[in-house]
Amino acid sequence: MKTSTGAYGERLGDFLRLEQAPPTLLTRSLRSSELAVTETRNDNPVPGLSGSFAAEDAYLVSLKLRDYPECEIWGQGRHIKKTDVHAGTTYLYDLKADPRYVIDKPFHSLHFYVPCSALDGLTDQSGTPRIDALDCRPVGHDDAIVRHIGASLREGLRRPAEANQLFIDHMMLALTAHVAQAYGGFRHKAETSRSTLAPWQVARACEKLESDLGGKLPLQAIAAELGLSVGYFSRAFRASTGLPPYRWLQHHRVRTAKRLMSVRGVSLSEVAISAGFANQSHFTRVFSAIAGVSPGAWRRDALGAASREG
Repeated sequence: MKTSTGAYGERLGDFLRLEQAPPTLLTRSLRSSELAVTETRNDNPVPGLSGSFAAEDAYLVSLKLRDYPECEIWGQGRHIKKTDVHAGTTYLYDLKADPRYVIDKPFHSLHFYVPCSALDGLTDQSGTPRIDALDCRPVGHDDAIVRHIGASLREGLRRPAEANQLFIDHMMLALTAHVAQAYGGFRHKAETSRSTLAPWQVARACEKLESDLGGKLPLQAIAAELGLSVGYFSRAFRASTGLPPYRWLQHHRVRTAKRLMSVRGVSLSEVAISAGFANQSHFTRVFSAIAGVSPGAWRRDALGAASREG
């Protein structure tokens, strides 16, 4: 993915002197600001100082997936400290401060790109004061939420065809809200009625979700249809239905697949594509997780029951 601005994708790969553009997932859920997650790995790097980013009003939230002992950290053109970086820890970098480090051993990380415009969008939608700055002291944080979000998004980075836009939007919105709260002092403004949607809003949102089984419709587009901010809509939809939008769509896909499998002569691969799954293996994984049995076993039981009743 080519990027002229923004510390993600190919630009982040250049910063880390990677030979190929690293895998990246991108969303524009907050004020159309680009939020991204990029996975970077090099098992045999050429030693030297990392590249440098042009200063921008944005942050990198980095989840380390591999130990990096004696990491030499630089900022604003000078050496800051040398420290042992442990797998599973989270570091925050202010891209106005020219963060760099010495690359002299194998590395593997997830980097979440969070521009300040997205943080402003989050606070403006919540009616709360804007965040002055995130805590970017060069220390590793034991952040279980970042690890959980990172693990979920790594699945999408490994199988991008299966990572529908609703899923990416949801995870990156959650990441941004968590980072704002944990490292910027953000607090959601109290909302009335448990942030639930009116019945007509639920019906309209579900109709929009059903119209795009592939999940390519951005979360922001559905929220805008109801005249709501994306953050409010996500919370209210979950409170109203018990599921976030991307999970509701998964369950709807499974319901659709069950209807299709009740028809003899339709192959499972045809069912998978018709129900919005990327492929048959994707269909099998999601269906088995939700239904508790594989699609083939469910179909045999359903058709067998229909034959006995007939």
